[in-house]
Amino acid sequence: MQKSSSTTRRDFLKVTTLAGGGLLLGFSWFSAASETPALINKIPFAGSLGFNSYLSIAADGTITILSPNPELGQNIMTSFPMIVAEELDADWTKIKVLQAPLDTKNFDRQLTGGSGAIPHSWKKLRTAGATARYMLIQAAALQWAVPIEECTASNGFVIHSKSGKKLGFGELAEQASKLSVPKEVKLKDRKDFKIIGTAVNNVANKDIVTGKPLFGLDFYREGMLFAVIQRPQAFGTKIKSVDSVAAKAIAGIVDVVVFKNNVAVVGKSTWQVNKARKLLKIEYEYEGAIESTADHNKIFADLLVSGTPEVRRKNGDVETAFKTAAKIIKSEYQCPFLSHAPLEPMNFFAHVRPDGVELVGPTQTPASARAATAKLLGIPEDKITVEITRLGGGFGRRLKFDYVLEAAELSSVIKAPVKVIWTREDDIAGGSYRPAVRYRFEAALDTAGNLVGYKCRGVGINSGNPMREDNFPSGAVEHLLIDSVEHKSPITTGAWRAPITNFLGFAEQAFIDEVAEAAGKDPLQFRLALLAKARTAPVGAIKYDIGRMETVIKTVAEKSAWGKKPGVFQGFSVYFSHQSYVAQVCEVILQAGKPVVKKIISVADCGQVINLSGSRQQVMGGITDGFGHAMYSKLTFTNGATDQKNFSTYRLIRMKEIPAIEVHFIDNGIDPTGLGEPALPPTGGAVANAIFKATGKRLRNQPFIDDAIFKKA
Repeated sequence: MQKSSSTTRRDFLKVTTLAGGGLLLGFSWFSAASETPALINKIPFAGSLGFNSYLSIAADGTITILSPNPELGQNIMTSFPMIVAEELDADWTKIKVLQAPLDTKNFDRQLTGGSGAIPHSWKKLRTAGATARYMLIQAAALQWAVPIEECTASNGFVIHSKSGKKLGFGELAEQASKLSVPKEVKLKDRKDFKIIGTAVNNVANKDIVTGKPLFGLDFYREGMLFAVIQRPQAFGTKIKSVDSVAAKAIAGIVDVVVFKNNVAVVGKSTWQVNKARKLLKIEYEYEGAIESTADHNKIFADLLVSGTPEVRRKNGDVETAFKTAAKIIKSEYQCPFLSHAPLEPMNFFAHVRPDGVELVGPTQTPASARAATAKLLGIPEDKITVEITRLGGGFGRRLKFDYVLEAAELSSVIKAPVKVIWTREDDIAGGSYRPAVRYRFEAALDTAGNLVGYKCRGVGINSGNPMREDNFPSGAVEHLLIDSVEHKSPITTGAWRAPITNFLGFAEQAFIDEVAEAAGKDPLQFRLALLAKARTAPVGAIKYDIGRMETVIKTVAEKSAWGKKPGVFQGFSVYFSHQSYVAQVCEVILQAGKPVVKKIISVADCGQVINLSGSRQQVMGGITDGFGHAMYSKLTFTNGATDQKNFSTYRLIRMKEIPAIEVHFIDNGIDPTGLGEPALPPTGGAVANAIFKATGKRLRNQPFIDDAIFKKA
């Protein structure tokens, strides 16, 4: 049995709570010294107590958890209560979860990003549930005057094994609230899990399907105004003049406001403001660099050769290894800019009043949005409230909060509550993009086909560090150099699902296949041999788990019958990101001489799976996202403006193009690691490697659909 650590300070208070009787437990999500839940007397927030989340048991037996993390489809609002219900031995049908508003006094890391919600909260949630269960059992034992050891909890009841007596959690909640909170509790053994690891439907499914107002676009406040904003359509330009006479003449238009480099049309309906915006006459002038895709291609080529790189990792004597190599392999891989393209475009509501500011909408980073709003308006953060709605997709776009600031600033100017709404064209033409990047790889082989030297240089556009220098094969190659060069561009960029690794994973894994081919070795076995070398003769720091990576490789080989399917061309890839490991095999057939992706088999090691259904969906979604964008998507620029404006020209994968996806998980008994992003990075490599097997053509640039092998004869 596992035990939570004992508390070392008085973090929790105990009081009776809920007017109708009941038990309310507050527990810290993030303090290592605050593992034990406690009783508190208020909901939602206890201010000076410093709690981060709350588990309540009402007199009717309903169990409620207040969830701090924004929900954007990663399933935490189902998985969180599953964890609590498991340790409680609760009736799943009586579990509820509520979205908490922003409260930095009582929550920490109140954001969604980096596939970190479940790993971060796992033990806190379990401890909260186990503590409540213990106190309920103790209350029942006292009421029956029996030893606590003779009582157990099951499906929302406490049962006395000898007499068969039982009481519901709701009946015991008030009495339990009068007991002392235990300093440590036993957590369940994994073999006793009844809910965790099973398939459970998303708790919001019915509300989503029936159109309940869950999302930011659904939010409405009586008397609020609507606004659309005309932003510069070319990066590197600024407003020279604005003629808004015709726009202001449209019925329902309240005002046209110029602020910063934006022109906002404010009115009483979305139809009116969008109609009026088309009548604006805006003249722009250049204020800096104006870049086109042709410029980026030249920048990449120049910086790969003449740029001043920043060394990210260096092991051994790389120069000598390449001078004395029996064979050298060189390749370059390049990806385009990508739009995040969430189904729900950016939107936010703001009401700036003399006594404070109210913000409502979909954001992945509510605390950062509030801090930026406070700085913008010059007011204290404690005068700003943020209510988080469900997010209709994010993929990293809503880690930024530019659209929140637009709403706040506009409300402060017009002195009225306003909701700013982006159109799809706004989102694609003026958003924050996955940056384009190019990588140059070089590998040195000895006479036996062993990899003895490895170099990779990345040239990124506004990407910071476009490398993951400590990822495999680092640590398995004696002589290694990884460096990067950065180009600053006026085009706005930001994190895109599985930042950096979303393309780097493809490039690395496709290049390793090239090296394996040059060495005359099976690509899967080639990687296993490198991992064995990293185990027995590591070079520098090893920051990935060799055993976990080996396991997913061997398992996917077994599940896919690697190399044993006549007429099917298989490609392999494996990647480590967000503390999880995913190996994939893509299967391709030839139809009329063209490669067709028929199936992708995936094996994921993300530690303990919480919701089997949700976890499968995360993997399948990541693979679909990775395949679709590698295959079809790109943003190009002409004179600072995107050539693609809407889904008619910005290509996304279509439902009929999604291959069969088979998902397996490794059950290794460790705590949960990330899952929202890790299935995406290896997908492009598996697909490209399979297409090479089928056609003999290496795909090094995305999107693949631009390659001649997919063109009609």
